[in-house]
Amino acid sequence: MANREALRELQIRLASRLQAARTEGLSVSSWLAIESAGKFYLLPLAHAGEIFPRSVVQPVPYTQKWFLGVANLRGGLVGVIDLAGLLGQAQQRTEQAMAETSLLSLNAALEVNAALLIDRLAGLRGTDAFVSSEPPAEDAPVFFGTTYLDSSGTRWQELDLQALSQHPAFLSIRA
Repeated sequence: MANREALRELQIRLASRLQAARTEGLSVSSWLAIESAGKFYLLPLAHAGEIFPRSVVQPVPYTQKWFLGVANLRGGLVGVIDLAGLLGQAQQRTEQAMAETSLLSLNAALEVNAALLIDRLAGLRGTDAFVSSEPPAEDAPVFFGTTYLDSSGTRWQELDLQALSQHPAFLSIRA
């Protein structure tokens, strides 16, 4: 009972802080910033699910190299996709590098039982974290959004996880 009350109090505090941020015009984070194969990406918070430490992934034969297999996350089987491999930036990872990776499940609203293998979480970002932006290149995949540049010169590529989860390449795991 006490845990339920503590959770309710936390939810009330978070809701009031978000409301205060909206009314005061403060920037609210809208992206989860991640790193994969040395590239930096911004994933919409509304499309991101839960973050898990890397768990045991059971390989599935006759699938694309970037489809690592299936994992049991909180009692549900999800397909695990190496984001770098899917985006054509496959890399050899050492066992130590693999131990530092995380799994980011896609939001259930996207209706895809999948999780992305990412190298590193880089926190939350809002538009105020960037000094400039540019639209995606004409030949960019449909799931690439705006590219943002931060004050240190790092380029952050926005990924539309909803468009990615419906893209034929993402849905075609068969080798």
